[in-house]
Amino acid sequence: MNELMPIQNNDGKQAVLGRDLHQFLEVSRDYTNWFKQMVGYGFIEGQDFTPDLAKSTGGRPRANHIVSLDMAKEISMIQRTDKGKQARQYFIECERKANEARDTSVENVKSVVAQMTRSEILQIAMNAEQERLALEAKAKELEPKAEAYSSFIEADGKYSVGAVAKMLGIGQNKLFRELRNAGVFIAKGGMKNTPYQQYMRHFEVKAYTITHNSGAESVRHTTYVQPSGIDFIRKKLGLLAIDPLPPAA
Repeated sequence: MNELMPIQNNDGKQAVLGRDLHQFLEVSRDYTNWFKQMVGYGFIEGQDFTPDLAKSTGGRPRANHIVSLDMAKEISMIQRTDKGKQARQYFIECERKANEARDTSVENVKSVVAQMTRSEILQIAMNAEQERLALEAKAKELEPKAEAYSSFIEADGKYSVGAVAKMLGIGQNKLFRELRNAGVFIAKGGMKNTPYQQYMRHFEVKAYTITHNSGAESVRHTTYVQPSGIDFIRKKLGLLAIDPLPPAA
């Protein structure tokens, strides 16, 4: 049959857009009210249809729905028009072709397996077993590293931002800049380059007083990184972890 309206692939199942069906059936009422009435016949959201919002030409979301072929067939019958009968037959034919294609695919697989020799089948099984054993060996190889890293980020101690930058393979100034841009560190003022309160658990801030040549004193702050903060920074900035360094004194 010629394609009367586009068929959608909805998680491997055939479906049609509600507005395409509404247009083909030449329904005089607006789509939104018409679809609400159709749903009133007992169709269930999430089972028979799902909402599908798309931008209209005016830029605002326009209501649409992904409708299962079973629901589309019933809606077509409800219309009691020639267009409804035509749509229903079209959906039945679409389902028939999909089933034929699926059956043909299954038969092809069976045919290929039937033509394989016993040694070929055994070889495939052996290859699969070798891959499984290789994956298991790789997992066991990584276990000690994973445990060591977990112990490291849960340990006590603190690290300077410069040391963390070395671990992560970037410069100290760049790390400060990236953390400010990511909204982790304060960007301006007397608390610049110290973490915001919501991230404080991953850091430690120490205040110290400096005396200027004029005799005036001012308070400065130094940010240190907790072990858990290293993994937090790595994930936050999308960086690769490097071998851990000893903690700061």
